[in-house]
Amino acid sequence: MPMDDPFKHATFGSGVFYRDPRAALAWLQAAFGFEPSMLVSDADGRLVHAEMRFGDGYIIVDSEWDERVASPTSVGGRNTQAVYIRLQQDLDAHCEQARAARAEIVEEPADHFYGERQYRARDPEGHVWTFTRTMRSCPKTRQSD
Repeated sequence: MPMDDPFKHATFGSGVFYRDPRAALAWLQAAFGFEPSMLVSDADGRLVHAEMRFGDGYIIVDSEWDERVASPTSVGGRNTQAVYIRLQQDLDAHCEQARAARAEIVEEPADHFYGERQYRARDPEGHVWTFTRTMRSCPKTRQSD
C-alpha cells in the first residue's frame, strides 16, 4: 500500500548526473543556492542517492551509474536537457553569486520580449542551467489552429 511521501517532493523534479556528485553537491549549494535534502551513501561511503531543493522544486544529483547515463563532461560537453529555475529573488544578484563560484555565464542577464529576465550558466561538468524571473506579463498570443 502506498504511503505519504515523507520528503514532500514536488510533482516534478529533474535528475542531473556527474562524474563527481559530491563535488557537484557543494558547488550547486555555493553557486546557485540549492539546499541538500537527502544524502544516501553505501557501506563503502560511495554516494548512491542525493537530492537538493530549491524553492518548491527538487533535483536528484547522481553519478554516472550506467553506460547510458553521463555527465556532459563524459560526452564532449553536449547537453540533452537544460534545467530551468524560476527565481523569486534578484536575478542579477543570483548571477553574481554563480559567477563568484566560478560558473561560466553563457548568457548574461537580459530582458526578453516575452516578459522574462534570465541568464544561463554552465556548471563545472557542463550542465546548462537557466534562471528566469517574470518581469511583466506578456499579451496572449493566438494559438495556431
